[in-house]
Amino acid sequence: MTKELSESTTFKLSIKTLAGIAALIFTLVSMWFILQADIAEAKELPTPLAQDVTRMEFDMKDQNIRLSIENTEKAVDEIKKDLRRMEDKIDKLR
Repeated sequence: MTKELSESTTFKLSIKTLAGIAALIFTLVSMWFILQADIAEAKELPTPLAQDVTRMEFDMKDQNIRLSIENTEKAVDEIKKDLRRMEDKIDKLR
């Protein structure tokens, strides 16, 4: 029971459906223009400076990392000493 489409074929659309289709088209078109504006703005922005690391910045980061490692080593040594004291106390209690 298939119908062929011809010039005499009619179909009905409600006002609500037409408004929905219009809203959808408006949304898609506005998203397209906003996206194009964002792309144009991004092209004009300066390149990020994160790639250009100066020698001074590198030395400061290196020094900070080394200091963090030294602090961690000191903390580990203190924890080892505390652990040894606890082990000695446990051994005395046995």
